[in-house]
Formats: sequence, structure tokens, C-alpha cells
Amino acid sequence: MGSILIAAAIYNFAVYAEFPMTGFSGIALIFYRLFSLPVGLSTIILNIPVAVICYKLIGREFMIKSLRCMLISSLFIDCLAPLFPIYTGSRILAAISAGTLGGIGYAIIYARKSSTGGSDFIIMACKAVKPHLKLGAIAFISDIGIILAGGIIFNDIDGIIYGMIINFIFAVVVDKTMSAINSKKVGLVVTENGEALCDTISSCSGRGSTILYGRGGYKKGDKQVVLVACSQKEMSAIEKNIKTADDKSFMIVMNSSEVHGEGFRVI
Repeated sequence: MGSILIAAAIYNFAVYAEFPMTGFSGIALIFYRLFSLPVGLSTIILNIPVAVICYKLIGREFMIKSLRCMLISSLFIDCLAPLFPIYTGSRILAAISAGTLGGIGYAIIYARKSSTGGSDFIIMACKAVKPHLKLGAIAFISDIGIILAGGIIFNDIDGIIYGMIINFIFAVVVDKTMSAINSKKVGLVVTENGEALCDTISSCSGRGSTILYGRGGYKKGDKQVVLVACSQKEMSAIEKNIKTADDKSFMIVMNSSEVHGEGFRVI
């Protein structure tokens, strides 16, 4: 699905509008406009030296997954996307669509611990060295040079502006989509029946929970705080069952951008 969205963003929106696109796809589009070389094939050829250079930083498993996605996305760009209608309307709408579809597509692939190769190898290598940096921010910075090169080669100042719009939308959509994919709900239940509520949570959602011990600030009585992390759907069932099991409990539900550990994302 990620590869289909990327193929549509590049071929069905960016190629006709002649945008200087981001990443190795942007370089491949330059070759397409200059020499009519297939976009997918050019992307594969450009990937080879970068894959060799970045291999040690990104690891064997990630490399294999990325090569698979690279072949799939390249095949879709050259063979599947031409079967879809090509957008021939406003360039600004084409830029918004290309940035949004491409951002969602890449985020889906990144969330599966893979990439489409090319500049993704460089982005993931930078992420490995500087884990605190966001993927969207790294992608935005790395792609500015490609956008400028495309605009200068074809003497298209407007194209550079549109390319920057696509790059910005892409960076924001990648980060927002990744956060949405990885986000979970965290519940804190203040109660005097911690063990009973843990059993309730386990029976209605299959999730484990943790009992923390606290003290009430007003009546100074001993309290138990049940901590649970789960999905939005599971949280809805947990809320309903907890109120049935202990109508005097006090529950706080929060959003968590990421949850790591057994049953969730494992680093």
C-alpha cells in the first residue's frame, strides 16, 4: 500500500507537473525529463552505491527489507502507476497531493521498519547516528539540494517553490503519520481494588497492567493506581468494564506517542 501511494504521488502527480521532487525519485525524475529513462529503473541503479556505503550503519535485516520495498515501489512506478489517471490540473493541488500521498506512503513503509532505499538509506543512517532527530526533519534537509538542482537544471523557479512545498508537506505528513501509527492510550486508575481491576483489564482486553501504590492527598488514605497501556479500541472496552467493576474509581486516559516492550513496539 505504501508503494502504491508513492508511485501515484510521483507518476500521477509529479511527473506531469514537472516538479523537482525529493529523494532519489527526484534525481530519477531529472533523468526522465532529460533522457526519458524509466523512473523506477533509474531509482534502482542509483541505489546500488548508496546501499553499499550505508550497509554497516543500517544493518542486514533493514537492508534486505529495503531492497524488497525498493523493487516493489520501482515496479509500481513504471508498471502500475501508468494504469491510473494522470492529474493535469492546478500545479499547487498537484504539489499538495504529491506531498500528502508520498508522506503517507513512506510513513507506512518506515513504520514496518523498512524503506524504499536511496535517500532513505541516508536518512536512516543519520537516524542511527542521531536517534533524537525526527525522520521528517532529516528528509527535509537532505532533499533541499535535489530540489534546487532540479529547478536550476530546467530553469524553473516556480518548480523550486512547488518542490519546497512538497518537501515541507512530506516532512510533516511523515512525522504525523508515524506518530499516529505508533501512538497508544495509557490509563491510570486510582482505586482501592487494584488486583480486581487488573483481572478485569486482562479479561476484557488481554492486556497486562501494573499496580502502583500511592496516598490520597485529601483523606490521606492508601490508594492503588493501576497503569495500563493499550490501543484506542481496547481502551474503550477497559473504560466500560472498569466502571462496572468499581464505580468509585478515578480514571485518567492519556495519549502516548510510543510504547515499547512486549506486546508493543520492540526496539
